[in-house]
Amino acid sequence: MPRPALYSSSRPARSRAPDPAAAPAVPATVALPSADAPPPPQDAAQATAAAPHAPAVRRQLWALWTIVVLLAALLVASAWHNNRSTTRKITQDDIDAAVLRTLETTTPPSAAARAVESIAPSIVRVVGYGRSKNGKEEVERGIGTGVVIVDKGVILTNLHVVAGADRIGITFHDGLETTASITGAQPENDLAVLQAHKVPDDLEAATLRSTQNLRPGDHVVAVGFPFGIGPSASAGVVSGLQREFTSPEGKRQLSNLIQFDAAANPGNSGGPLVTLDGEVVGIVTAILNPTPARTFIGIGFAVPIENAASAVGMPPF
Repeated sequence: MPRPALYSSSRPARSRAPDPAAAPAVPATVALPSADAPPPPQDAAQATAAAPHAPAVRRQLWALWTIVVLLAALLVASAWHNNRSTTRKITQDDIDAAVLRTLETTTPPSAAARAVESIAPSIVRVVGYGRSKNGKEEVERGIGTGVVIVDKGVILTNLHVVAGADRIGITFHDGLETTASITGAQPENDLAVLQAHKVPDDLEAATLRSTQNLRPGDHVVAVGFPFGIGPSASAGVVSGLQREFTSPEGKRQLSNLIQFDAAANPGNSGGPLVTLDGEVVGIVTAILNPTPARTFIGIGFAVPIENAASAVGMPPF
């Protein structure tokens, strides 16, 4: 009876290519795996399936980075374009278009309105007060206009507005009311110089202009308190120069006057006659009306500002 072969694990068998002609050898004994032994190796197909595909992963990462870089480039380009648009230089065409649009949509003030606005802060209302016949009441004896020529409260007006007044009242453009004193007079030109006892903090003096270049036909504006209403403005032109005027009572005779046709009435006396630049060229002093109405019919007279300045002691132009 043959004896069974014994299994020996002292030397592992060398691997060699199997011989297809040879019959498979059947081991005499089979060793059971130990609990501490490593798991049996997987076959080649299973190992290939379990291992990650490194080239495919790298391609996916490159694609993601490419998208990120493109998005960042687009963001930078957009920000640069927006910044360039907001800081675009303004051209002359842009300015011309804006001016044209403003002219089309806005109605600018007239030249006369600008002149009145310029002279308005220097216009004052002048009232001469006296006593009633019984001497117990104070009454108005004359209402006229004045113009500030020095911002310390020096005012020009007509002498006939304040002559014989017991008290002179002044109302400034901002509403401040005060009294004033006569500090100078020039009867031959019907001019009086007043000094206000109080003045506004922001009092503005009028700008005076020589009549040397004044010509008939030049536009002028008369500003004052006709019949105490105002300040009121009326526009016209210079009608003539170096005119003479004699009062209806024959008490006053004035010469070297500016004739104008801007409406003037009692109360305008002492007010300024100004150019369209708002510069004073004369002091309104009289109107010519052959009727007893004492209202304007188209001829007014003003004392040239050179005469008025000399009444104040200001240097000639």
